[in-house]
Amino acid sequence: MKILAISDEVVPHIYSERIRALYDDVDLVIGCGDVPFYYLEYVVSMLHAPLFYVHGNHDHEKQYMADGRVATSAEVCVCIDDEVSSLDGLTVNKGGLLLAGLGGSIRYRPGKHQYTNNQMRRRIIRLLPNLLLNHLRFGRFLDILITHAPPLGIHDKPDRAHVGFQVFNDFMQRFRPRYLLHGHSHVVRNNAATRAEYLSTEVVNVYPYCLIEF
Repeated sequence: MKILAISDEVVPHIYSERIRALYDDVDLVIGCGDVPFYYLEYVVSMLHAPLFYVHGNHDHEKQYMADGRVATSAEVCVCIDDEVSSLDGLTVNKGGLLLAGLGGSIRYRPGKHQYTNNQMRRRIIRLLPNLLLNHLRFGRFLDILITHAPPLGIHDKPDRAHVGFQVFNDFMQRFRPRYLLHGHSHVVRNNAATRAEYLSTEVVNVYPYCLIEF
């Protein structure tokens, strides 16, 4: 299974006709926040693969599209914020591919899609019934956790806006997803680490895009 993950920035070669030649074999697209709805819609229309996304801290509730629409979501895409979903068409053992989403960043000023650690913990608690049901039915809680912000101490930064969530570390310790995919932490050096292992989870900073072979 091949996954294309995108975040934080419109990538010129993805937002072009070249996308079909480069990524026609992609099975799933994941958006990790802070990308415009028109970008998500373009990618899904060109690749005809399912697309799941979460919100970033800079996402606006309404976005003005080139065709005159005022959009509150990306058409033909699934916002998975605060949701647990099984994608049956993509088989990972039994139960399909098990996904969950927790968008937004640490709260650093008044604004939408920003949370304290306690607020993020409450969001995770609301996911518990479906995570436990996954474990009962399929023998595992989750395959991929989709976030915007990183975990604490992994790909995060010391400034107030880019500190990671401690509760994501706790989540990985308890529920052991195969992957945690996030954006938010812009990569400015070619040799910057974008993948890390935390217990049994591979944490991937997808900024601004990456390919993952599951």
